Amino acid sequence: AAGRVTMAADTLALIRDGAMAKGDVLGVARLAGIMAAKRTADLIPLCHPLQLSSVSLELSCDEAANCVEITAEVKLSGRTGVEMEALTAVSVAGLTIYDMCKAVDRGMQLTDVRLIHKSGGKSGHYDAS
Repeated sequence: AAGRVTMAADTLALIRDGAMAKGDVLGVARLAGIMAAKRTADLIPLCHPLQLSSVSLELSCDEAANCVEITAEVKLSGRTGVEMEALTAVSVAGLTIYDMCKAVDRGMQLTDVRLIHKSGGKSGHYDAS
């Protein structure tokens, strides 16, 4: 799954330079996304708890678009899909970025949260076009 947080150029520079008052925005957001993927069943009604084998998040600053790009990859050795866990990871990572930066930029937007790729589970294979 993927998404982005758009913001003012000055806010992105603070994140990139590690100068935000609350600390390492990208590191904390990565940890929050991983934790959220593991707690998806507690957050989304009717999602069942899964034994995830892997959760990884990549966060990168895109200075041309004034945003932080977020990508989550979740894996499971079972027979069900993990798209809700990946989407939750991206969403919570984005919300964490907003929370850590809202003192300097309340105009940030969490946008384009979407499924990029899925394989396995009842619904089979999916690739975003």
